[in-house]
Amino acid sequence: MARAALSTSAVVGLAIEVLDEGGPEALTLSAVSGRAGVTTPSLYKHVHSLAELRALVSARVMNDIADRAGHAVLGRSADEAIRAFMTAWRHYARQHPHRYSAVLQSPDPRTAEAGTRLVDIITATLRAYGLEDSAAIHAARCLRAAVHGFAVLEAQDAFGLPENLDDSYELLIRMTIAGLRAPH
Repeated sequence: MARAALSTSAVVGLAIEVLDEGGPEALTLSAVSGRAGVTTPSLYKHVHSLAELRALVSARVMNDIADRAGHAVLGRSADEAIRAFMTAWRHYARQHPHRYSAVLQSPDPRTAEAGTRLVDIITATLRAYGLEDSAAIHAARCLRAAVHGFAVLEAQDAFGLPENLDDSYELLIRMTIAGLRAPH
């Protein structure tokens, strides 16, 4: 990449390429600057630290998930929307396991907007079940825990038994929908 084309967005894109090829451990400022063809200090014009770069990468990945999930639920409601949301999230995590593992799980101001987009998609989907305000937040947390937990365990090959993972995920979707349909 030519130096003139380097921007914060371009640096994040290069960081994602490093992640895709080598996993989260490979993401260093040195690796990104090497990919950009610049010295590491040149990156500091665009990102102040590795922590900031990780947060910006996390925000980009969260926005990508929100884009996919939002597209998946578009025109759907209730059970169909929950199924589409959960399927889109898992598909992203399976397609990009290194990116997914780089998502920061604790709140960070640089990921707040992307996190809000995801929460807004979830809470909009939950309205079909009559869930609003704090009830929607509680349900959104449970939905996120279910999808994220499964995605992380699957990415780490932590499901050691031979039963089909797609069947297990289908059961998780049905259990989630049943829980959402239960009286609140």
